[in-house]
Amino acid sequence: MKNISHGELKNASVSQLKEICEQCRKEIFETVSRVGGHLSSNLGTVELTVALHRIFDFPKDKLVFDVGHQCYTHKLLSGRADRFSTLRQKGGISGFPKREESEFDAYDTGHAGTAVSAALGIAKARDIKGENFHVIALVGDGSFNNGLIFEAFNSVKILNSPVLILLNDNGMSISPTVGGTHGVLDAAADGKSEPVKLFEQFGLDYMGEINGNDLNELLPALEQAKERLKHGCVLMHVHTKKGQGYPFCENAPAETHGVCPGCANKSEYCTALGEELTALAARDGRIVAVTAAMTDSLGLRPFFNAYPERAFDVGICEEHASVLCASMATEGLKPYYAIYSTFLQRAFDEIIHDVCGQNLPVTFCIDRAGITGKDGETHQGVFDLSYLSFIPNLVVAIPKDIGEFRAMLRMSVDCPSPLAIRYPREGTDSDCKSVEIGKFEVLHSTLSNIVLIAAGERCITLARKVLKRANGEGIDATLINARFLKPLDSELLNGLNANYIITLEDNAAIGGLGDAIDRFYLNSGKTIRNFGLKEAFIPHGEVCSLAEEYGLNTEQILSCMREFHARG
Repeated sequence: MKNISHGELKNASVSQLKEICEQCRKEIFETVSRVGGHLSSNLGTVELTVALHRIFDFPKDKLVFDVGHQCYTHKLLSGRADRFSTLRQKGGISGFPKREESEFDAYDTGHAGTAVSAALGIAKARDIKGENFHVIALVGDGSFNNGLIFEAFNSVKILNSPVLILLNDNGMSISPTVGGTHGVLDAAADGKSEPVKLFEQFGLDYMGEINGNDLNELLPALEQAKERLKHGCVLMHVHTKKGQGYPFCENAPAETHGVCPGCANKSEYCTALGEELTALAARDGRIVAVTAAMTDSLGLRPFFNAYPERAFDVGICEEHASVLCASMATEGLKPYYAIYSTFLQRAFDEIIHDVCGQNLPVTFCIDRAGITGKDGETHQGVFDLSYLSFIPNLVVAIPKDIGEFRAMLRMSVDCPSPLAIRYPREGTDSDCKSVEIGKFEVLHSTLSNIVLIAAGERCITLARKVLKRANGEGIDATLINARFLKPLDSELLNGLNANYIITLEDNAAIGGLGDAIDRFYLNSGKTIRNFGLKEAFIPHGEVCSLAEEYGLNTEQILSCMREFHARG
């Protein structure tokens, strides 16, 4: 698809705009089918984005996306169509808005609930500086469940800076939208007065419901909204169809939310979670499962189907989910909270005070830990070991494969304290029978003066790869699976006579396994070299390539082994 100029878009007839929509939709479908990405959410917002570019004057006007995974049409219309084939590839364009990538991207996003706050901040800065432009926040109905949205609403009257809030209502987040908020939106769309009065109390001028896939309806509605912005903030309620234009996507919006070519035949930890937790729940009526709008992505569908009365999807409300788990645990239930590593960051305060502060037996199943790859900075799960490592009462487990993960889940049923198990998306299986809290595993034993201590499947795999090459040079080392960051296996560590220790972790180097081992051996005389991820926000790209570039470098680890071997 060629770049479309500002003039072409502004001067096009409605029929020509519809042709542009189809060009965008075709380009998105073909590109995402090839390289992966967010498909159905982008297909549903094509007409809405084209209409916005027609009515408003970007980049002078500012468009803030909530989450941002629906920004592909925006990128195609803002001078990046000729580079769209590089979507989510290393060195290519991001799958989310990036200010450093284009002046058309007004604000970096990647997590839900931030757009209204960001739009209000930009608008207030505009007013203070005496500038004149429009600010638009494009928010999905799934994000409307997030408490941050309502914190922003609370400031609308206080800040008194007009913004247009476009509510893109397609009844979905990743999974179907749940909760009372969507009932409020449905009532507003039906013309019932009470929800509209609620928005008006916040200081929002409500418009709706508009067909967001019909340019004939959208264009005049946006013109009207633009006029009403002269008098304050406007909430325009737009209905779209997720997956619009491709029947398979329309009929399976959850399954086509995110597309990962080549992933279908790979083993995933989430599958094991769903199977194991469902089996455990059959024997233990205390077990409940909680997720924040990601039932299928986290493998919990079998549990939800088998035990609907013990399964809770609370929507994009990560903090609430943590407190819900904590409170259920005070009454004797055994909650399992499945969540991506990057999204658990949003519940940090609740992990500390509500769960760990009360020493409650909540199990956090932390998926997509470590470098996740193509979704980039906002989705890399590279901080969890660091921000969990210093919390009292919390056990932190890191399985070496899917079999060990299953064993940890079985162990967790009788764990009396808070437990976090972190793991990547994909892995290999094994026949692991049992795991004891705080006990490491020696995978390869030798009389060498070098020890490799690795945490997690990726680093165990890397350690074995490096060790094989080192063996070819006559260098050997003991290899240890550090399957618990907390507590450390003090008995095993105290028994190591080797002088040289190398740690490997798929996590930020600061605050994780390496730091814990450094503290354990402080003043011991041992020489320790830590390999983790650099202090950086890691961009999008291939997992292995990014790991090599950002700190888990095969040649550097091998060089370190050669150095230690030479010292004797």
